[in-house]
Amino acid sequence: MTDWNSEAARRSGWRVVRKVAPYLWPRDKAWVKKRVVWALVTLFVAKLVAVGTPFFYKAAVDALAGEGDSAAFMLAIGAVGLTIGYGMARLMNVGFQQLRDVIFARVGQRALRQLALETFRHMHALSLRYHITRKTGGLSRIIERGVKGVEFLLRFLLFSIGPLLLELLMIGVVLAVVFDLWYLAVVVVTIGLYIWFTFKVTEWRVKIRRQMNEQDTDANQKAIDSLLNFETVKYFGAERREAERYDSAMEGYESAAIRTAYSLAFLNFGQSLLITAGLVIVMVMAAVGVQNGSLTVGDFVMVNAYMIQITMPLNFLGTVYREIRQALVDMAEMFDLLEQPAEVKDAEDAHDIRIEGGAVELDQVVFGYDPERPVLKGVSISVAAGETVAIVGPSGSGKSTIGRLLFRFYDVSDGALRIDGQDLREVTQESLHAQIGVVPQDTVLFNDSILYNIAYGRPDATREEIEAAARAAKIHDFIVSLPEGYDTQVGERGLKLSGGEKQRVGIARTLLKNPPILLLDEATSALDTETERDIQSELKAMGEGRTVLTIAHRLSTIADADRIVVLESGEVVEEGSHADLLARNGRYAALWQRQAAEQDDEAVAAE
Repeated sequence: MTDWNSEAARRSGWRVVRKVAPYLWPRDKAWVKKRVVWALVTLFVAKLVAVGTPFFYKAAVDALAGEGDSAAFMLAIGAVGLTIGYGMARLMNVGFQQLRDVIFARVGQRALRQLALETFRHMHALSLRYHITRKTGGLSRIIERGVKGVEFLLRFLLFSIGPLLLELLMIGVVLAVVFDLWYLAVVVVTIGLYIWFTFKVTEWRVKIRRQMNEQDTDANQKAIDSLLNFETVKYFGAERREAERYDSAMEGYESAAIRTAYSLAFLNFGQSLLITAGLVIVMVMAAVGVQNGSLTVGDFVMVNAYMIQITMPLNFLGTVYREIRQALVDMAEMFDLLEQPAEVKDAEDAHDIRIEGGAVELDQVVFGYDPERPVLKGVSISVAAGETVAIVGPSGSGKSTIGRLLFRFYDVSDGALRIDGQDLREVTQESLHAQIGVVPQDTVLFNDSILYNIAYGRPDATREEIEAAARAAKIHDFIVSLPEGYDTQVGERGLKLSGGEKQRVGIARTLLKNPPILLLDEATSALDTETERDIQSELKAMGEGRTVLTIAHRLSTIADADRIVVLESGEVVEEGSHADLLARNGRYAALWQRQAAEQDDEAVAAE
């Protein structure tokens, strides 16, 4: 666990401040700078008013007591007028502070929105490898806490710590000039001890709060995981087990939260002890001055007013410092995410891919998710423009990996993967993705309407085009039979639809995209035989004039492919048409015979 008293932690805090500063003072946004400047001006005026207000209070008290040279202050308006002036000064102080907040609000909200968008884009830019190793629940919590910390940090760093120091400096000058240096010395020592105590205890509390964050993240991740796998939990009767896992994480949170409450009580009492001691000492000094005639009653009241004026922001300092430190912790975690390098990045001179026919070539491709365990070992496959090539083989042979490399979820470790002679590492990912349509084995849908999910393939498509794609995927009739038709909500990850219905929506989505290259990764695996046969004919018709790469487990679905490539242990062991490969009586023929025997057994069992 990180020691937040360490030099590394302090560097981390300054790192966050440096990263946030551009949002406060952007080079290309003059209006943001103007708002910040005007907010600072109103802040300075508010502090001047705040420091000058006790003089009205003193003059009013002296006028009522008949002490001091109050004529210059009263200006013929008397004690009542000075009292009203005192009230107006207080009101002006609050008014300028609120005006400052109004001016700065747009700056803070813009910074929050900009950073949230930057984080969101960066998460989508990270590789598939990163996302499959992260836990979504914990990730969302880190982003949520970090983004919320931005506005707080901008607002309080600029409008709490700085103004507090300015106000203390002004009050210190007034105490030294109007009274004497001993008053200033007591105030300085009191403030010094108060700040030292506050910072020390708060640093200790930040470590406890970090433990709370970790337990909170862990509990949230377990809850989201469990809810996403609701059906699995039910299948195995694991509700109690999931509740125990969640409660275990919450138990750790409870323990850290209790320690946080105890330490807060200690912090509050210690702060009160120090500030009360300083207040009493200064007030005793002022009382002695009144008794010996060197000070007036108004002076006594003014000293009291200044001490209260110091006390209030100092009490606030503890809270502000604690929250700023917590915001720095939260934002450091988020900036760690932002600094996570994207594994797959466009080259500096990358260009948009130019599709002339859609020929795909794997040239001695080597790749492994773990460098110590290669999945593809020098695979070479050539798919001519407009050709349909199927890739088959046992589980773990590398079939789906080829699809991920083609879409550039990963870059090859060695060799090259080209489309129309262009190395995929030399083209932009956005243009590449626009030219490839993918129907995956497991279609995941957004928690929105069926219309939205199909239109995701091409957001500018008309209603007629969307319905035409649904008809081609053999799902239009099912959709219109639903009470809400195309406006039917599919639920999280499409759980309100069956596996076959989800897959047909996925097929319709890709049909609507209408790309020159198709990647079908077990595209009909979740469909019944009759529906599979219908959609296979549609996919075949769709593939005419396009390059189609089909990854299949059921060999019956790819028997009419132009060419079939058989992978085993990451290497190409056979290649040819369905008839040629059966005639060779090799690995493909063995797979075909095995699947045929399994289908016969299933048919006998069904009878």
